[in-house]
This record gives sequence, structure tokens and C-alpha cells, in this order.
Amino acid sequence: MSGGEILVIIVVILVLFGADKMPEMARSLGKGMRDFKKATDDLRREFENSTSDIKNDLNDVAGSIKKGATDISENITKDVNESANNIKSTLNDVPKETKNEDPKETNNDVKGKADPYKYDYTD
Repeated sequence: MSGGEILVIIVVILVLFGADKMPEMARSLGKGMRDFKKATDDLRREFENSTSDIKNDLNDVAGSIKKGATDISENITKDVNESANNIKSTLNDVPKETKNEDPKETNNDVKGKADPYKYDYTD
């Protein structure tokens, strides 16, 4: 609103209600604006408090989930490492001759070993 419009409104109010009612109306208008601002501030404060409680609860839940996931990950890593160590230990316990043999080979002559069941016809 421009200054002229405000001046016209003030003149109309003066004509309708008179000069003696103007201060009383201004006080009640100021009081209403103050009460409205106070109610708005109270609502904003209450909303912020309730949302901060929810935010804190969500952060607690997220923290506990993260801790649980970390614990599970550590347990899995520990189990995998233990299994790998057990396999290495088992492989170290196997005799070297067994380790070097190819399970598909059936003829011992391939590695230079004599076959005990083979008959030598050269005699």
C-alpha cells in the first residue's frame, strides 16, 4: 500500500469511529499483533524441540545400526581369516610328495619312478 492509501484509510476510520476511539483501537491492534507473534514463536519453538527429539532418536538408531554392521563385518573378517589359516595349516601338514603329485597321473614312469608291476623283457 502506498502512503496515499494509508492516509485515506486513517481518514475513514477517524470519520467512522471518532478521534477518541483511535488510541484504543491502536492499542488493541498492537496487542493482537504481539499475541500473534508470541503464538507464532511458541509454535516454531515447539516444532523445533519436537523435531530435534526425533532427530536425536534417528541418530541413536543409525548409530546402533552402524555399530551392529561394524561388529558383523569384523566377525565375518575374523571367521574368514581363521578359515584361511586353518586351510594353510592343513596344506602345510600334507607331505611334500603328495603335494607335488598330479592326481590325474596314473603312470609313475612319467616322473622317472619305476613301476613295481611292470615286467622288464630285456633280460
